[in-house]
Amino acid sequence: MTVDELRAQFPILSTQVNGRPLVYLDNAATSQRPASVVERWEAMALRDNANLHRAVHALAVRATDAYEQTRDFVRDYLNAESREEIIFTSGATAAINLVTRSFSEAFLREGDEILIAECEHHSNIVPWQLAAARAGAKIRVLPVAEDGRILLSQLAENLTEHTRILCVAQISNVLGVINPIKEIVNLCHSKGCKVLTDGAQGIVHGPVDVRDLGCDFYVFSGHKVFAATGTGVLYGKKELLEQMPPFLGGGEMIDTVRFSGTTYAPLPGKFEAGTQDFCAVPTLQPALALAGTVFADEELRRSGEAVKAFVLDALHADRRIRLFGDPADRALKVPLFSFCVEGAHHEDLALILDKMGVAVRSGQMCAEPLMDRFGVTGMLRASFAPYNTLAEAQQFAECLEKAINMLT
Repeated sequence: MTVDELRAQFPILSTQVNGRPLVYLDNAATSQRPASVVERWEAMALRDNANLHRAVHALAVRATDAYEQTRDFVRDYLNAESREEIIFTSGATAAINLVTRSFSEAFLREGDEILIAECEHHSNIVPWQLAAARAGAKIRVLPVAEDGRILLSQLAENLTEHTRILCVAQISNVLGVINPIKEIVNLCHSKGCKVLTDGAQGIVHGPVDVRDLGCDFYVFSGHKVFAATGTGVLYGKKELLEQMPPFLGGGEMIDTVRFSGTTYAPLPGKFEAGTQDFCAVPTLQPALALAGTVFADEELRRSGEAVKAFVLDALHADRRIRLFGDPADRALKVPLFSFCVEGAHHEDLALILDKMGVAVRSGQMCAEPLMDRFGVTGMLRASFAPYNTLAEAQQFAECLEKAINMLT
C-alpha cells in the first residue's frame, strides 16, 4: 500500500485549514478516522441500535453479536489468553482508574509502594495518588534519563520489597521513546511487583502481544488508533481480575441482586456495568484491522522511517531547538517529537503554524512532572501517523523555520 492509498481512506486529510492544505500532526492526541470506522459506527447507529445482552429481539441480538465479536477480535489482536481478559472502557483513563480502584482494594495495604515512571501522563499518576491516599501507600518515582530512556539499572535501584505495582508507558506521549517493557516486566516480576503498561501510544506504533510483553495490565484508547472516541480497552491477567472487586455497580455486572446481598457476573461482565457504547465499540475492529495492515506493510514502514529520519535531522540542524526524547539509537524513537525553541513560546509557534495549515500540540501534554524534570513550562509537539507523507514533513520543517524566524 502506498501512503497516498492509505490517505485516501481518511477523508479529513484532503481538507483545508485557513486556506491551506491540512497537515495534521497532532496524532498523539487523536488520530483521524478512516471511512471504514465511520461507516461501522453509522451502521450500528442506524441499523443495529439496541441495548446489549438484555433482549431477544433482532436488533439487540445483532448489537450484542457485534460487541462480543469485537471482544474476540481484540483478544486475537493483543494475543490475550482468553476473551475474559478483555474489558471495554471509555478510554485509557477509565481503564487505569478501574485498575487503581479495584487493584488497590484487593492488593494494596498501608506501607506498600507504587512506583510510577517520571514520563507518565497525568492519567497514570493522579489515579494512583488517590489510591495511595486511600490505602496509606507511598508513591515513588522512577527517573527518566536525559535522553528520555528508562534505565533498567535505575529500576532495579527503586524496586523494594514493598513495591506492589509499577506504572509505565510503553511509549511516552511526550518523549516518543520506546521503553523496554518486556525487560521491565521480567525485572519487576522477579521482585514480586506487578506492572501496568499504558499502551495509549504503543498501540499506535506497532503490533502488541501482551503475552510476549508479560505485563499484568495493558490499556489503550481507541481514538488514538483510528477508532471512535469513547472507546478503550483494558487487558488484565485473568487470575488478577478475578481477585479484584468490581469498579462500578449497576446493571449487567451482576449475577443475582437481593437486598440481603449481591453476587457479581463472571468476567468480563463484572467490570462492564451499565449501558456500554455499543455503537462505538465495534469500530475497534476496522480500526485495529487497518492498524495491523499498516504495521505489516513494508512500503508504509519505509515511508514512516523516512519521515522520522527527515524530521530528526531537521530538528537537530537548528541549534535554537531543544529536542526531548532523543536516544542515540534511532530505533528506539517513534515519529513523535516534543521540543522547545530558544526565544519563542510554544503556544505562539503553534498558533503561527496553524495559520500555515499545520496542526501541532503545545503545552504540557498532560505531563507536568516531566516538564518540571526538564525545567520547562511547556513544549511543542509534532506527532506523525502512517498517513503523513515526507512532503508533509518537509512542509512542517519549512513552516517551523518561518515561525521561529518571525518570533526570534
